[in-house]
Amino acid sequence: MFFARKTPKMPLASEVLPGRGTSMTIGEPHHVSGMPLLPPFPEASRRVQFGMGCFWGAERKFWSMPGIFVTAVGYAGGSTPNPTYREVCSGLTGHNEVVLVVYDPARTSLEKLLQVFWENHDPTQGMRQGNDVGTQYRSSIFVEDEADLALAKASAVQYGQALAARGFAAITTEIASGKPFYYAETEHQQYLSKNPNGYCGLGGTGVACAIGTGVGQSL
Repeated sequence: MFFARKTPKMPLASEVLPGRGTSMTIGEPHHVSGMPLLPPFPEASRRVQFGMGCFWGAERKFWSMPGIFVTAVGYAGGSTPNPTYREVCSGLTGHNEVVLVVYDPARTSLEKLLQVFWENHDPTQGMRQGNDVGTQYRSSIFVEDEADLALAKASAVQYGQALAARGFAAITTEIASGKPFYYAETEHQQYLSKNPNGYCGLGGTGVACAIGTGVGQSL
């Protein structure tokens, strides 16, 4: 039955939902750290957005890492402004479920975050992650600037080689800069901290990522 499903695809411009001009109301601090979810963030902080399938489990991979100021879940990569969860799940926004990671570059690095990203999902599956099928579950990295973009793309080449050596298909991860982040509803923020027995379909390939370890740094 799984293979009988219609293959998800990005919506045409004529199909995209209009969204709204007002942003999502976020009334609570981070459920784990107590830090504010909304800007302003510390001046020296950096930001990156990761799409790894369902954002509930993906966020948990980052919120307790050293050097993380705060994490939040939301939507990015599509065209609909300020979408709702239901709209994103319709496939008519073009958005992906992503985790916003705000970090201190003096205490951690984008390389370390990328290592967690690559090792904790399967970036070869296109518009799905395991049994979660849809455009919102695609693998993605959205960064702030061209320097981070180059680093993310180099990490994809490096990890792609490691995957190919183990018989995996090519990486399908979308890598881009300048994608606006729209906060998801409060009930989705830090969901697995609020609901420890909640659903988490996150799973990696078992292939280690060497970025940040001194291996393959010429890429």
